[in-house]
Amino acid sequence: MNGLKDKVILVTGGGRDIGKACAERLASEGARVAITYFGSAAGAEDCVKAIAASGGKAIAIKADMTVATDAQAAVDKAVGEFGRLDGLVHVAGGLLARKTLQDMDEAFFRQVIDVNLTSLFNASKAAVLVMADGGSIVTFASQAGRDGGGPGALAYATSKGAVMTFTRGLAKELGPRIRVNSVCPGMISTTFHDTFTKAEVRERVAAATPVKREGKSEEVANLVAFLVSDEASFITGACYDVNGGTLFS
Repeated sequence: MNGLKDKVILVTGGGRDIGKACAERLASEGARVAITYFGSAAGAEDCVKAIAASGGKAIAIKADMTVATDAQAAVDKAVGEFGRLDGLVHVAGGLLARKTLQDMDEAFFRQVIDVNLTSLFNASKAAVLVMADGGSIVTFASQAGRDGGGPGALAYATSKGAVMTFTRGLAKELGPRIRVNSVCPGMISTTFHDTFTKAEVRERVAAATPVKREGKSEEVANLVAFLVSDEASFITGACYDVNGGTLFS
């Protein structure tokens, strides 16, 4: 893939699942990768070791991306280690718990918004100040942001819908210097669904999908690598579905 060799990419939430797959895929194309983690220290270290074993360069940084000073420190460490910043892949986020409107309180709603949207705001604000011309940001929304999500995903779906709007607005604001695109995964086989989605629901969704299976983290990472690369140089403000045909938008 053209346009990734020696670029410096910050991947938030790189300690597990899709974030880890993104970091390893980018490194396989010659990018130097800084990953952030919060609760996945072992996974982040494994990711760095795997990249190093393949001849790549990576560092792991503990950071709570909902805290602006942590986001700024992560960007500073990436630039301090590698000398520049060419891209941001913001995977950090989560559902936290399935709660209906009546089940959740204001504190929970704000927490979900912070984890998925405020974290993106913090990461983007810190990154664009130092990002090189021709840089790229890839945000992570969700199929839930398209269709409202499953039971108990109201706050999560709302935050991911906002991520898509943030992506479009930021693409207009930062162009032509920096491109901004979003990825909207559907049912991907990750610890997210291991934790929050019942097995029978996963089986039913997979069976209803044209490709008849769940997706893999690596399949999402392939799209991310393309969007970060110069091969996607005329793409910005777009939100890409990765769901095996479960939902067409």
